[in-house]
Amino acid sequence: MSQKTALVTGGSSGIGAACAAMLAARGFKVYGASRNPKSGAGYLPLTMDVADDQSVEQAIAQILKEAGSIDALVNNAGCGVAGAVEDTSMQEAAHQMEVNFMGAFRVARLVLPGMRQRRSGVIVNVSSLGGLFGLPFQSFYSASKFAMEGWTESLRYEVKPYGIRVVLVEPGDVSTGFTGSRVQARAADPTSAYAAAFAKCMAIVEKEEKKGVPPEAIARVICRIVEGAAKGPRYTCGGASQRLSAVLKRILPGGLFESIIGSFYGLG
Repeated sequence: MSQKTALVTGGSSGIGAACAAMLAARGFKVYGASRNPKSGAGYLPLTMDVADDQSVEQAIAQILKEAGSIDALVNNAGCGVAGAVEDTSMQEAAHQMEVNFMGAFRVARLVLPGMRQRRSGVIVNVSSLGGLFGLPFQSFYSASKFAMEGWTESLRYEVKPYGIRVVLVEPGDVSTGFTGSRVQARAADPTSAYAAAFAKCMAIVEKEEKKGVPPEAIARVICRIVEGAAKGPRYTCGGASQRLSAVLKRILPGGLFESIIGSFYGLG
């Protein structure tokens, strides 16, 4: 059998790098794509900016020229902006949606034709617990992941007849460089009406992220999906208490669940 090819976006660090290395160790030819790609354990670096049409088109064309096909896509590229809704500019909000949601769409749209023609393939969309319930002071991050959730559910109906699997992975807190790279909205400064609550909440967010599971824990779930060992539509992963929060969201009255989350982030 010919070697299968996987494309992992956001492949230079964190979950993406862990996933790319793990898939390569399992026999895949892996391209780890990012704006500033780095060579990793067994996978090929690839320059790609998921927010740029031409960049994505060129990267996909390069893979198809070199490997002939893309059998698995892991849409992992993402960024974060933090700040109150009132303090977030239109440009900051649009950029968050452009990278996290439209970026996944931009890449998948170019990968799908080949998968459809071969009647096989798998797309893993890395969402978040923030795609299941809103995170305070990260409203546009949550909005981007909520969008990914609905888009993925719709896409599954469309491509199932062609043998293509599309699966959501919803991590909780993961200990990666994402914490340090999160951008603060420019207007979220000490003069903001929300400054005290914002600072208190984000201190808790960063503390919890640093205690999060290692990225390899999420990569293992993604690899099981890519290899066909996990066939469900979505997988919540991370610490036990965070996986429980996804269950509580479904079963608790809305007001009660909101109160629990607010208290956890010091906003009760």
